[in-house]
This record gives sequence, C-alpha cells and structure tokens, in this order.
Amino acid sequence: MARADFRFSYPKRVRYSEIDAQAVVFNARFLDYLDIAVTEYLRAVGVPDPAGVEGLAQFVVARTSIDYKASVRLDEEVDLCIRLARAGRSSLTFAFEFHGKGGEDLRAAGETVQVHIDDARQSSPVAADYVALFEAYEGRSLRA
Repeated sequence: MARADFRFSYPKRVRYSEIDAQAVVFNARFLDYLDIAVTEYLRAVGVPDPAGVEGLAQFVVARTSIDYKASVRLDEEVDLCIRLARAGRSSLTFAFEFHGKGGEDLRAAGETVQVHIDDARQSSPVAADYVALFEAYEGRSLRA
C-alpha cells in the first residue's frame, strides 16, 4: 500500500526501554506500537469509548501478522499509520504500516483482525452504526 492510503497516522518516538542489545526496536514492541495506533485511530474516528467499557462494543484480537521491513532505532520518530480495511459480520480487519517520520520509508506492515464479542465472550455481529463511524471517517464502504 502507499502511505497515502492511510488517512490516519500517529507519531511515536522510540524510547530506550523499547530497544534490544542491537539498539533497534525489539520485534515484540511492534505489537505495543500497533496497540497505540489502534487506540489513537479509534479516538480520531470518534468511537465514544475506545476501551470498550460501559456496555459499548468490545473486541478481542483474533490474529495479527507483521512483516518487518527495516529497523527502527533509538530516539527515531516513526509514523504509525492505520485504517479499517474491512468490516465483516463479527470482525474488523485493520491494515497498518509504520514509516520513518513523514516519509515513505516503510519499516513494518501488516494487519490485525479483531472479533466483536458479547457479554458471554462469544462472537457477535458488529453493529451497523459502529461500522458507520469508520465509513464516515474513511469516506468509503467497509462491509465485506
């Protein structure tokens, strides 16, 4: 994907605690970065409660894949780009890319699938008005 395919990005500076002995971001930290990206994206979209408490939509991660393209170093700034790629009956699939600050310098890319659950922690349909928030933000239909 081109960086221009992402309407939303969030800047992140690499901290010392995020690097490994080679002075690059430890691979597992990319999941932390993804969590930050999802949370900030939900805020930008206007999801009333990104944490999913107080009876609003709750989701669990079903799958995440990451392709590592290039290292990220201490004190470097990266742009966490994310978008809702598609909405299924009971799941949302997010596409993400992490780039060097302000550019097309791709460091990692992937997708994560989150499944909507009910109070019994069973898969349940995603409400149409919830998906409509994302469609309004992204300016396109997202239903699979």
